[in-house]
Amino acid sequence: MKRFYQSAAAGELEGGYGVLLDGRPLRTPAAARLTVPSESLAAALAEEWAAQAERILPASMPMTQIVCTAIDLAASEPERVVEELLGFAEAELLCYRAEEPEELVRRQAALWQPLLDWAAEAYGARFLLARGIVHQAQPPESLAALGQAVARYDPLTLAALAAAVRAAGSLVVGLALTEGRLTPEEAFTVAELDETYNIEQWGEDAQAAARRAAVRADLAAAHSVVTLLRRSRPAAQGSTESASSDV
Repeated sequence: MKRFYQSAAAGELEGGYGVLLDGRPLRTPAAARLTVPSESLAAALAEEWAAQAERILPASMPMTQIVCTAIDLAASEPERVVEELLGFAEAELLCYRAEEPEELVRRQAALWQPLLDWAAEAYGARFLLARGIVHQAQPPESLAALGQAVARYDPLTLAALAAAVRAAGSLVVGLALTEGRLTPEEAFTVAELDETYNIEQWGEDAQAAARRAAVRADLAAAHSVVTLLRRSRPAAQGSTESASSDV
């Protein structure tokens, strides 16, 4: 749609902060008032809206998309989001290892195995490895442990995690980013390891470059949302504390 406003700024609203377009509070696609608990997060959202040109491009506002998902979906149907994320765990990217060439096998082991070890230690979720593309069923107890961990997130953090998981194609990478185990650039390197190796061998076309740029942007946006949320909370509060009032 065409840009219909002149100014975009963060402002205080009842229950938190939001984005004001020409002084009017922004609403989500489901017509709920967009409200977040963090003034700095509201400011970052306002920057996305202020940066729009003649036409509004939702894909260029990944943080806004995350917050809208949190309010319209994660707050009311968290179990639906959790179920989707567990689908990624059932086919966890980091478990599918190449048999050759040797260099790719080495890179996968070096970058992927430490994250699987971290997931086992942090969540009690042990994954089984597979060679090639043949599906490897994962232990039900591991999936259950991950489901319990993910379900403890508040709606905004859950939506940010979901955005990271979709971008990376991996629940473990998304969790590592959300919990500060990986930076956005490290998460990109891990998630795109196979593609990066192929590009080194054969080069990169414009379509692949655009897709990778979108992955990088989505990971950065998810990290920013989580980081700005945590800055707004007392140090005693954990990232997995349930707080539906946050949205």
